[in-house]
Amino acid sequence: MNLTLSARLPFSFLSVVNSHGWVQLSPFRFDKETETLSYIFRLESGRVVELRLRSAAGGVRVEVAGALSAAECGEVKRAVAWMLGLDMDFSEFYALARDELKLAQAEKKAQGRVLRSPTFFEDVVKTILTTNTLWGATKRMTANLVTQFGEPLPTLNRSPDAEHTEAKGADEGRRAFPTPQRLAGTTEAVLRAETRLGYRAPYVHQLAVRAASGELDLETFKHSDLQTLELRKQLMKIKGIGAYASANLLMLLGRYDFLTIDTWAFKIVSHEWYGSQPIGPAEVEARFEKWGKWKGLAYWFWDWSYKG
Repeated sequence: MNLTLSARLPFSFLSVVNSHGWVQLSPFRFDKETETLSYIFRLESGRVVELRLRSAAGGVRVEVAGALSAAECGEVKRAVAWMLGLDMDFSEFYALARDELKLAQAEKKAQGRVLRSPTFFEDVVKTILTTNTLWGATKRMTANLVTQFGEPLPTLNRSPDAEHTEAKGADEGRRAFPTPQRLAGTTEAVLRAETRLGYRAPYVHQLAVRAASGELDLETFKHSDLQTLELRKQLMKIKGIGAYASANLLMLLGRYDFLTIDTWAFKIVSHEWYGSQPIGPAEVEARFEKWGKWKGLAYWFWDWSYKG
């Protein structure tokens, strides 16, 4: 089944795909040759399908092997719209960015949207896995979670194009991201020793238990009417979520009032304005304070002189 979804313009599919490292984390896969983003998606019915996303005029084309019921079709549309932020409006940000040389290309490149997972549970887990570690370790931990606890994609639900991916050795048993119920059913010890999550194991397990039991409804964060500061407080009540992680999650929720400050931020901001001298959070904040509710986005898409 093929679907075409429209987006609020300006929109660039590749801009969203390349907005940050999520595209490198299972169950996402990106084929640069065909410019196709693949995601293994578990429907509410329990059926696992592969979503293959490509750019289309004014939006995105979605391909799913086999037929979908009306309910499943609606579920896929909602998931893709959220993942790519199809209805998001950045006109106010673009108006401000036009006067800043380092952001002058933002509107032309349709920057602003950040790739998201279909569920906020997945985004919270992945964010926890980025803390106090190297990116390679984040990719490994995420792949371990999906491989060990994700539900497999049945062969009959693979698209014909999957043969092209498999021929290149990139397909090794595609699986969906594990549900809260599945992770709640394992133990902290397994997540620590076998999945190799380290100190993050109790955080991920507790999050899964709370989500699976209904104590914590993470999906309500997506459309919360709370002020950003209060929403941040609620996020930081989740074990494993500190200042950096909450800023990252707020950005995924379309709230840009806080900066994702880490050691990389110190390096690029220092190189940009402080002669590569040691700096702290205050210096980073000072450089983006004028952007107000858009400062997180200004920081994220800034044309940094230091490229690493």
